[in-house]
Amino acid sequence: MDRWVGKVAVVTGASSGIGAATAKALVRAGMIVVGLARRVERIEALRNELPTNVPGQLHAIRCDVMREEDILAAYAQIERQFGGVDVQINSAGIAHHTVRILQPNNTRPLRDIVHTDLLGLTLCSREAYLSMQKRSVDGHIVHLNSITGHSIPPLNTLNIYPAVKHGVTALTETMRQELRFAGSKVKVTSISPGLTRTPINPNSDTYTGPILEPEDIADAILYALGTPPRVQIHELTIKPVGEVE
Repeated sequence: MDRWVGKVAVVTGASSGIGAATAKALVRAGMIVVGLARRVERIEALRNELPTNVPGQLHAIRCDVMREEDILAAYAQIERQFGGVDVQINSAGIAHHTVRILQPNNTRPLRDIVHTDLLGLTLCSREAYLSMQKRSVDGHIVHLNSITGHSIPPLNTLNIYPAVKHGVTALTETMRQELRFAGSKVKVTSISPGLTRTPINPNSDTYTGPILEPEDIADAILYALGTPPRVQIHELTIKPVGEVE
């Protein structure tokens, strides 16, 4: 991670779960971290969980990734205030577990999942890449995917979520090819966790079966970021020991 010390990492969804754990891990690794979320007060509260002598910095910008105007404003502020983006972590995500694909009046929650987990991820990646390209930075873009982006477990609570995560899987390869054709050395990585103890998974805080912690995923992200420039971790799947699917 030495190459990233003092560099700027943008983490979407940094107010809780994997995003919060990743933001703190990157600060401990010496990066200037800009957390994007709707609830910026939660990002600001994360500073109290960090040692006083931590080598990096943590900043917060309010941004709803479902709104392109929020995304454009956030990245413009990042350029003005911090010079640009070197690492992009797309961790923002939602899931509506009580919604079914075929039930009536479900358009809004289904659209919100698509706009947050896929389109918002795409637009943030675009703005981050344009910042890297403008400054000739060989940066890194990381997508928080899911094992449901590769196979679909027999559950009745998933609705459009696996389709969107399969989209993230396809987008990762499409983006890699686009970067390759552009002659860019920017890396793109998909991280696909199994069941993880985060707010997106209801009752995971009391679940006693095989489960990952947000810090496990943050460690995997730092591993991917820490690889040499010649190495690209394209897909990293992480499951808790003993998970059935």
